[in-house]
Amino acid sequence: MITVSNLAIQFGKRVLYKDVNIKFTSGNIYGVIGANGAGKSTLLRAISGELEPTKGTIEMGTGERLSVLSQDHFKFDSETVLNTVLMGHTVLWDLKNELDVLYAKPDFNDEDGMRVAELTERFTDLGGYEAESDAAELLSGLGIKEHLHYKLMGELSGKEKVRVMLAQALFGNPDNLLLDEPTNDLDLETVEWLEDYLGNFEHTVLVVSHDRHFLDQVCTHTVDIDFGKVTMFAGNYSFWYESSQLALRQAQNQKLKAEEKKKQLEEFIRRFSANVAKSRQTTSRKKMLEKLNIAEIKPSTRRYPGIIFQMEREPGNQILEVDGLSATADDGTVLFQNLTFNVEKGEKVVFLSRDPRAMTALFEIINGNAQPTAGTYKWGVTITTAYLPLDNTRFFDCELNMLDWLSQFGTGNEVYFKAFLGRMLFKDEDVQKKVGILSGGEKMRLMIARMQLKNANCLILDTPTNHLDMESIQAFNNNLKLFKGNILFASHDHEFINTVANRIIELTPNGHIDKLMNYEDYIRDAHIKEIKERLYDNANV
Repeated sequence: MITVSNLAIQFGKRVLYKDVNIKFTSGNIYGVIGANGAGKSTLLRAISGELEPTKGTIEMGTGERLSVLSQDHFKFDSETVLNTVLMGHTVLWDLKNELDVLYAKPDFNDEDGMRVAELTERFTDLGGYEAESDAAELLSGLGIKEHLHYKLMGELSGKEKVRVMLAQALFGNPDNLLLDEPTNDLDLETVEWLEDYLGNFEHTVLVVSHDRHFLDQVCTHTVDIDFGKVTMFAGNYSFWYESSQLALRQAQNQKLKAEEKKKQLEEFIRRFSANVAKSRQTTSRKKMLEKLNIAEIKPSTRRYPGIIFQMEREPGNQILEVDGLSATADDGTVLFQNLTFNVEKGEKVVFLSRDPRAMTALFEIINGNAQPTAGTYKWGVTITTAYLPLDNTRFFDCELNMLDWLSQFGTGNEVYFKAFLGRMLFKDEDVQKKVGILSGGEKMRLMIARMQLKNANCLILDTPTNHLDMESIQAFNNNLKLFKGNILFASHDHEFINTVANRIIELTPNGHIDKLMNYEDYIRDAHIKEIKERLYDNANV
């Protein structure tokens, strides 16, 4: 349990929030949301003790242990992977080290023996003798293979380090757990593992994430930082988003009577309460949704960019033909081979692979930026494309300001291009900024504005939610669901895939799987297939 009392955080004259009084209780998972700069990570830093609040107190239950997902991926470079995980339980780690020192003493005496007996009892009570196997199990669940467990952290890739740091935070079943962007650099399968793990976690969790599906699957509550306040709501992210949008529509409809507003809100809550069991959290832990005070629902102050893709011309029946296409990475790894498929009108195809380089290679090839190892591709004569690459570095290697940069990609006057920039939430004073100094999120919004100028009828998107905030992801997702043309994309965002794609093509080094279905049906079928194969293998042992 974590109790926050009269908390205020201020930097200079800027007040992030004040008068925060919230209790985070055991058995619940709290998703912390808010616009960029609202203070989501700052709240977690204050709770962890890393940041001293301007005012107020933060207390945990007596004897409770706090664990935090570390953002410093170089801190443990000289430690082995397994030891790095074990160090997540500081009490257990300190006991182990003290025992090791005592056992190594050349002049071990009776007093040392009594101390060893005392430490051993505590070590046993904390599960010390099962610690290494528990840590190894966590690592394996997060995709860190056994042969890496005794390597030094400094030998791991950045993505592998992220997974080890997550295992460190989860290790030892902490009473209170703080996770800041835990799904970053995790593949979809590992995110699902984490959802299952947290779904069975019985203590207190606060999590900051831009992954809407993840928040929906694990969170019992949403903590919204808005209006300079920190407000807790029962329910997950989708409930918060839909309810805030409903409240906004009601606020805009001045003629709507109070009784009609109340009726709409009550119906909305009933509908969400009925669907809430779909998440990985148990229904009983979400009963609080029914107790929500409808007066608490308010329109959000969030600003959503105007992401609107329009087609200049209707596509014909021939979209894209791919025949026998193969690609190999620079290190000789076969990414895919003999890839053959036709894209039909209206299809929105997501490409999946255990190696994300496969999708990038495919998109670079069909955009004419790279050559395949073998095979051909052909676009229909009516097709125009707009491409959002994974790496946009080359586009910003210049000294242009935003306005001049965007003007390269279309025809029109200054007012025309400023309108596009305004839709992407850039203010008048922003347009003179040099593009080279922009953040990753700002560059992505410029790339999306560039795509909109093309009025293409086929969009090609390589991991489009990278660097975007929740509001931009939501706006992007909403428009792609309505887009009438074709979309070819790759993503690690479950919600994005499931709500946009109507066809799945999974690339492998030995072939591909091609299914006309949405993503959740595809996962369900894959799980059923896996269970059948396991039963068959067991029957033949």
